[in-house]
Amino acid sequence: MKRVDTLLHARWVIPVEPYNVALEHHSIAIADGRIAALLPSVDARREYTAEAEIELPTHTLIPGLVNAHTHAAMAMMRGLADDLPLMEWLNQHIWPAEARWVSEEFVHDGTQLAIAEMLRGGTTCFNDMYFYPDAAARAASHAGMRAVVGMIVIDFPTAWAQNGEDYLHKGIKVHDQFHTDPLITAAFAPHAPYTVSDGPLEKVVMYAEEMDVPIHMHVHETADEVNQAVAADGKRPLQRLGEIGVTSPRLVAVHMTQLDDAEIAAFAAAGAHVVHCPESNLKLASGFCPVQRLLDAGINVALGTDGAASNNDLDLFGEMRTAALLAKGVAGDASAVPAAQALHMATLGGARALGLEEIAGSLQPGKAADIVAVDMGAVETQPLYHPISQLVYATGRDKVSDVWVAGRHLLKQRRLTTLDEAALLAKAAEWHNKIQQSDEEVND
Repeated sequence: MKRVDTLLHARWVIPVEPYNVALEHHSIAIADGRIAALLPSVDARREYTAEAEIELPTHTLIPGLVNAHTHAAMAMMRGLADDLPLMEWLNQHIWPAEARWVSEEFVHDGTQLAIAEMLRGGTTCFNDMYFYPDAAARAASHAGMRAVVGMIVIDFPTAWAQNGEDYLHKGIKVHDQFHTDPLITAAFAPHAPYTVSDGPLEKVVMYAEEMDVPIHMHVHETADEVNQAVAADGKRPLQRLGEIGVTSPRLVAVHMTQLDDAEIAAFAAAGAHVVHCPESNLKLASGFCPVQRLLDAGINVALGTDGAASNNDLDLFGEMRTAALLAKGVAGDASAVPAAQALHMATLGGARALGLEEIAGSLQPGKAADIVAVDMGAVETQPLYHPISQLVYATGRDKVSDVWVAGRHLLKQRRLTTLDEAALLAKAAEWHNKIQQSDEEVND
């Protein structure tokens, strides 16, 4: 018999590749952090022996979910200011709190809290855009979670950097610092067209090509953003980004709620990617991303939660369900974004957008063993006719029992194995007291 590290026997395995397939009574063999085999359980029991053999008789195994757009450290601002228009939310609450409190310690503590939440919700990889990306990378690496950290670029000074050159220099230094970490990669993260001028964007395009990394950016988030750009220079933001060279297969454009047919066609031709954040867009009344039209045009669409300050959770199970339901309403078509497509967006779609499709996003031999076990045996998910539909429409993150990243068991029967939950809660309470007091002072 062949010996492997771990052998998982499940009621169902949904590999994502091939599309819309649920394999009954299948097993996954894990060796050296990778998937060694995916095969019927009867064959697995005959062919393999393992150091750890786990029986999951009521569970579905799926690829680890990929949260393709986060501001992870903002978990510390969850619920700080709700039910407000975007610019009031930013100007009167979020930006003042960031100016007062953002530091290396804040980012590390907030990212750890976010990682704990994401792991308990079946997310094994997140794409982050925030200050002190080195602190976020350290938090992810320590927890054993896969992360793409943003080399953020903004025109104005912050606690992290002073100007375009400083942001670029520090970002590239972070990329180089974690270049050998198997769990950490980097992406350039120019904040948005309205906060980054042409010069820094041109350098981002040049460096991204040289370093072979993605470009992660908020684009066409609101109608007001587009209108202000047209008023300023007569161009919609996507036109300007195209002229600079940002729009390419490297671009991971987040939100994209304001699109016309010509922009969709040009975006598809460029081979760029979209990250849909349905719940954040709804909460901030930013608009509706035309997801089915994007898919029909051949555009790869991923899912993100945005930050917990505007969502207010980091729950990709919720995003899958909301994305599927919202797409049907926007398209006026009940067949728009079916369950299998929503799951694809939350897994392989995200991995593809981040350049990680050879590593993550599906359960294929040779890929990293980023795997999530979801218990489908509770009353909330019975009876079960179609596992993929049930996963998207009737299952919540509370049903995630176990999570592996690169074969490492990070969540074991709902218990975090690499993070101290009590310590995280204590840190969250400390930051809550400081941030709440300063918010009250600013808005008194």
